[in-house]
Amino acid sequence: MLMKWIVAALIVWGVWVLLRKPAKKRPSPLGEARRVLGVDARADAGEIRAAHRRLMTELHPDRGGSEQRARRVNAARDTLLAALKDPL
Repeated sequence: MLMKWIVAALIVWGVWVLLRKPAKKRPSPLGEARRVLGVDARADAGEIRAAHRRLMTELHPDRGGSEQRARRVNAARDTLLAALKDPL
């Protein structure tokens, strides 16, 4: 009788493992910031600022860009520059 319960529990566990949704992987803030600015992991402060300037000339709200995208570019710059000052 005990063996039947163990087998049933293993079957239920196996079905649960197969049917559960995998956890979504959230991109790291640094990786997302690099993607937004289009720089690689070895970018220094000058490259980050140059990428920011290049993007802001295209995306600035005064030039027809959206405020939301400009905020994302600014936040990406700030994130990467802060990471350069305080590496973990």
